[in-house]
Amino acid sequence: MVKVITYGTFDLFHEGHYKLLQRAKQLGDYLIVGITTEEYDQTRGKLNVMDSLLTRIENVKKTGFADEIIVEESEGQKFQDIKKYNIDIFTVGSDWIGTFDYLKDYCKVVYLDRTKNISSTMLRTKEIPIQRIGIIGTGRIADRFMPEAALVSGVNTQCVYNPHPESARTFARKWGIDACEDIEEFYQASDIVYIASPHGTHYEYIKQALEHGRHVLCEKPMCLKREQAAELFAYAKEKNLILFEGIKTAYCPGFAKLLGIACSGVIGSIRGVEACFTKLEKENSRELSDVEYGGSFTELGSYCLLPILKLFGHGYEEIRFETIKAENGIDLYTKAYMRYPSGLATATCGLGVKSEGKLLISGTEGYIVAEPPWWKTSYFEVHHENPNGVERFSERFLGDGLRYEICDLLSRINGDTRKAFKLTRGDSETMAGIMERFLAERGQEGL
Repeated sequence: MVKVITYGTFDLFHEGHYKLLQRAKQLGDYLIVGITTEEYDQTRGKLNVMDSLLTRIENVKKTGFADEIIVEESEGQKFQDIKKYNIDIFTVGSDWIGTFDYLKDYCKVVYLDRTKNISSTMLRTKEIPIQRIGIIGTGRIADRFMPEAALVSGVNTQCVYNPHPESARTFARKWGIDACEDIEEFYQASDIVYIASPHGTHYEYIKQALEHGRHVLCEKPMCLKREQAAELFAYAKEKNLILFEGIKTAYCPGFAKLLGIACSGVIGSIRGVEACFTKLEKENSRELSDVEYGGSFTELGSYCLLPILKLFGHGYEEIRFETIKAENGIDLYTKAYMRYPSGLATATCGLGVKSEGKLLISGTEGYIVAEPPWWKTSYFEVHHENPNGVERFSERFLGDGLRYEICDLLSRINGDTRKAFKLTRGDSETMAGIMERFLAERGQEGL
């Protein structure tokens, strides 16, 4: 008898799950299905599991494919289960290719093809259906988005669009989704549009997606003009749609904790915020070669402006920029100086220039410091006059962080507004206005 084992969360049970179990059963004579607990899913970075463990077990049982169901509770259990149950074949979906090759010394490992375009047929009776995500753009951030989205229950990445069809086809083959050459076909296949295209295209794509009745998650900077951002938010509200700007730092748990402690009064009244983010990019990179929209501030400024706006608000009295430009006119290194009624702030960004990229919040009774990469906030310290009184705080930052913004977006779509404070309409409009002013001073008033 050939014994097969597979594992999964099986949340919001859908056709993709059904077909995976069906194919797993066909591999042998006896199928064991391991279903993960909510606690274990959280430790491995899977967010927003909606169904209870009992519900997920019952849904797997109803398929009739599982000869035995077990519960997966911890890392390393797969190896133990293979020995315990004398397993011949271990199988999971193709989105895990390579991950479990270490088990090949103990049994055969089979990666089953992912089911494209999963249907919500099995979810029609549920209150919360799966939201189909379509991606516009095929660059590096889109590649990082794919595995992050797979860890958020309630969404499924369906298709990709790029005005250059071959780029879309290449991306689609890599991730097992559909490539849409026709933009109308793309919108029909999507409930949420994730925009990861060059900065200058964001406004038109957002407007188009909203016109088609789709929710939108757009990479930063969402807009390069304040008026455009205000127009799009107003349009989204009119159509009862959610428009989200993708600044991942805003949604990560560690950053929320840092802001909470800073605003609690533990360092007194806040008088200064210094945020720095620099990285070394190759000269031929998009960031350093796009003479219209490239450069350090458009690329990294959103991250550095975020803590300033969250701690000091939108009502700055003065802002000025100092910049070192490349030969093509884009900025390699920029400092934005902001004056508020009660404090001062600086946002420092660099591409091809490296600096100490920390976040420093200065108060009348102490300071908070988060070392780089503070934009992936996982650790920070609170200091007072007494150097022996340092308080240390930590919070897990999972993966690339995009899963947090996807999870919060899904919550907003499903009617939960409790986390709307993390990045508000006012935050995004103010950032767009600052970007507009910076580009005007850089000599691009007409953009």
